[in-house]
Amino acid sequence: MNNNAETVFTYRSYSLADTDLLAAELAASAAAGMVIGLDGDLGAGKTAFSQSFARHLGVEGIVSSPTFTIIKEYQGRLPLYHMDVYRISLQEADELGLDEYFYGQGVSLVEWSSIISDLMPPQHLHIAMETYGPEERLITVTGSGEPYGELCRAMIQKWGNER
Repeated sequence: MNNNAETVFTYRSYSLADTDLLAAELAASAAAGMVIGLDGDLGAGKTAFSQSFARHLGVEGIVSSPTFTIIKEYQGRLPLYHMDVYRISLQEADELGLDEYFYGQGVSLVEWSSIISDLMPPQHLHIAMETYGPEERLITVTGSGEPYGELCRAMIQKWGNER
């Protein structure tokens, strides 16, 4: 099997509670070295997803978007490295030493990851959020390589290819 093959799971969220279910599923499967890229327009729910994911990972307290600090670290069942690369260039991101986070002992959650797609590990999970109404979102989860493809296949088996 191609180690970088992509598996796609499509999830339709009608509420924050639906998005929370997806975040809970992913957090339950989280392991050291997990990398998640998160993209979507402003207001699509990236930070809400990140907050749910962190809570289900066991992070206590408020998780806010690290817009100006770029990287915030939280402690839960695993360390969570929450990144927001919206305001930096690819070159600036390259100088941050992101590989230390990506290949570390925690989970890296990168908001606006498409900005640094060249720096993302070849194997990662990508979540794209599209707005379809005040609460409705179409969330496309793409697993590049393993174990991310397996994670997508498990969600497809649990919920069907479009929940």
